[in-house]
Amino acid sequence: MTFRRWNWPRLLPFSLVISVCYRCNSRCQTCNVWKKHADELSLEEWDRIFANIGRAPYYLTFTGGEPFLRHDLADIIAAAYRHCRPAVITLPTNGLLNELIPVKVEEILHKTPDSKLGVNLSLDGVGGQHDAIRGVPGNYERAMRTYRALKAINHPNLTVSLHTVISRFNVSDIPDIYKALTELEPDSYITEIAEARVELDTIGLDIAPPLEDYDQAVDFLVRQLRRQRFGGISKVTQAFRQRYYDLARRTLREQRQVIPCYAGWASGHISPEGDVWTCCIRGEPIGNLRETGYDLRPIWFGARAEQLRRSIRAGECYCPMANASYANMLLHVPTLLRVFWRTIG
Repeated sequence: MTFRRWNWPRLLPFSLVISVCYRCNSRCQTCNVWKKHADELSLEEWDRIFANIGRAPYYLTFTGGEPFLRHDLADIIAAAYRHCRPAVITLPTNGLLNELIPVKVEEILHKTPDSKLGVNLSLDGVGGQHDAIRGVPGNYERAMRTYRALKAINHPNLTVSLHTVISRFNVSDIPDIYKALTELEPDSYITEIAEARVELDTIGLDIAPPLEDYDQAVDFLVRQLRRQRFGGISKVTQAFRQRYYDLARRTLREQRQVIPCYAGWASGHISPEGDVWTCCIRGEPIGNLRETGYDLRPIWFGARAEQLRRSIRAGECYCPMANASYANMLLHVPTLLRVFWRTIG
């Protein structure tokens, strides 16, 4: 918080998103990332990046495209673990590589013994609806095979979640989708709103749900959370999720940063070719790691980064992106107090 306010102490981000590729075997109506091309960083380059970053990150997300299309994904994550020792690692996937993904997840678990690994399987509908939104016939059935295989791993460090992107294509069906997917008994069920992102090449696309329809979907999801009884860390997690839903719709309705955004301070993003972004919504490079000897510090503490931080601090952008929002909530005292009282209530 003091880094954002007074530019001291200067710290590397505790939450980093690592895009290992843009390649994807889905053709989603809500995403055009598969159309993008990148001169992808090699395993050796990623190793140098993580060696220079060191122990700063607490939370690492490895995404794409479809991250499991990188044949060396487990080795990239192992390099991050060796140098950074993150407490939490997350991996989103479309689940299409149903024979490969469970094998790679077991390999990653073996190579990261002290990290919690969360695999988020994307399902935007049930059966044919999901296939239509994701643009691949048979996607739902292949994702189900992946899901069943992941659940069978039964490793204490593994969390298998189901993730739905709420868009104009499925917003009216969220109650039915929720019922069908939660009956599969995932460790967690997560939603995020479809939005325009530079990273996904979706600027100008009509993919976001109408706000009034999204309000109804969020009301339903919050009611379901309140009806359930959680204990321990799950109770805290669900309290944060309820707060996220409220912040997401307020952000969209009020068109402003409802709480301060810490993208560029506490969270950041590295693209497949080494560009560094404060976040993937704006996707504005503040430098490239290939030009700094794979050292994040000259970029993160440089003039271009400070210029972009001034823009963020001034509220010139706003978004409900989940990854950054959770980092923001952790650094916002009123939100922490609200979550605390909800947890003990």
